[in-house]
Amino acid sequence: MQEGWSYAQFLLQLCESEVHHRWQSWLKRALSEAQLPTGKTLSNFDWSHVPKLNPAPIRQLAEDPSWLARSDNCLIFGASGVGKTHIAAAIARSMVEFGKRVKFFSAIALVQHLQQAKLHLQLQAALKKLDRFDLIVLDDLGYVKKSEAETSVLFELIAHRYERKSLLITANQPFSQWDTIFADSMMTVAAVDRLVHHALIIDIQAESYRKQSAQARSPSLT
Repeated sequence: MQEGWSYAQFLLQLCESEVHHRWQSWLKRALSEAQLPTGKTLSNFDWSHVPKLNPAPIRQLAEDPSWLARSDNCLIFGASGVGKTHIAAAIARSMVEFGKRVKFFSAIALVQHLQQAKLHLQLQAALKKLDRFDLIVLDDLGYVKKSEAETSVLFELIAHRYERKSLLITANQPFSQWDTIFADSMMTVAAVDRLVHHALIIDIQAESYRKQSAQARSPSLT
């Protein structure tokens, strides 16, 4: 009444407030389910630390969720401490904000979960349960141990989601060193072939951010 709104203006404001409230409630639940590392966005990523990295394709991926509809993948390579996890979490958060269901796992944790499911003859059920997520983030793939038990379930996951759902993977090792992850070269080739068929590959060439920060605090470490 003080602003002189019409009934239509008042109703519109009520509806907009309700929509905003519902969206915020949904986003909070979706981020809780995704279990992303907190505070990781592209806006607070230190691009100056990776001057050789072109941010354009990464921003495009974060701003357009159509790659999930195509079941494309994203593979991020680089040494420890260069920001792979930050970028992966930032892209994943953007997908959540587009209304997509996302789940972040350390590669070791998910492999162990799938191993337990396989031991109880529930592997296929566990894989189908993961289908509800439009995007699964596997962080630090290179720390998965080279054993038939672990790599077989990892390969099952990759094969199961191939051309059906998307994966975002970070790894310290380039493809040429993935024989240290999978039990044999044939499995390595088959896994890589499925992952790269529809994928954006990001290679980060830089020194460890954590190491540089430590050296800045303690010059004696240099």
